[in-house]
Amino acid sequence: MLLLAACGGGGGGSGDPLAGGGEAAAPADVIRVGSEQFPENQLLGEIYAQALEANGVTVERRFAIGSRETYYPALLDGSIDVVPDYNGNLLRYVVPEATESSPEEVYAALQSALPPELTLLEQAAAENKDAFTVTRAFAEANNLTSIEDVVPLCPTIQFGGPTQFQERSYGIEGMRNNYGCEFKGFTPLDTGGPLTVAALADGTIQGADLFTTDPAIPANDFVTLEDPKNNFPAQNIVPLINAAKVTPQVEEALNGVSAALTQEELLNLNVIIGEQSQTDAQIAKTWLTEKGLV
Repeated sequence: MLLLAACGGGGGGSGDPLAGGGEAAAPADVIRVGSEQFPENQLLGEIYAQALEANGVTVERRFAIGSRETYYPALLDGSIDVVPDYNGNLLRYVVPEATESSPEEVYAALQSALPPELTLLEQAAAENKDAFTVTRAFAEANNLTSIEDVVPLCPTIQFGGPTQFQERSYGIEGMRNNYGCEFKGFTPLDTGGPLTVAALADGTIQGADLFTTDPAIPANDFVTLEDPKNNFPAQNIVPLINAAKVTPQVEEALNGVSAALTQEELLNLNVIIGEQSQTDAQIAKTWLTEKGLV
């Protein structure tokens, strides 16, 4: 779910913070905050870091670490202590055969599946996941608010998205099995990128697989349809943390962030990232101040 928006530096992360490997664990009173190497996640890492600092916690930043294959072992060995993660993809990393899809089911399954060294704090309502997206004109003309509403129209809809949407369980197969939706056809495009956005905007396709925090959605006045059957697995933002580093101060800070991070807030933050006019540190400070968290 890598967003294409780029943002200038944000609060002290280096390009390869774990280069060389084997970094010693942080002192007991220090929290090392990590992040993946894409703009949304790096900003979330900076938000975590500033919230912790405002709550009296000493923080070291280890941003842009890379993929889960890199930061998950680093959490286990103490090279980093906490990252903002996405619950659905995390569950499928820990339990590849997992089938849970709702936010509550995914969170509960993760808490049971994680090794004792790791735990979750409270998850946010905000998530960055695939969504059935249409133009506002199409939604209003057909009175669409959810995927269930669109089912009678599926035989007339040319759907577009990444090539792998044809094979993924929540893709063509999921739409058929969960909703009885059989599309007119499928147009292979890019992964939530400009080709898909342009094709939806100009009517080449009538439905698209876009990510829920994509700034192109508000920019083009697109509409994401509700998914009452959870065809698209939950991807709620959740602090994944080394259990030894959980203290009341840490919990209060990060749970406060999760409580304030709604879907609308996350989308707005991504819009600001895309403007490339502020650093992550500036964006995070403004947002945390507005929410009364610093």
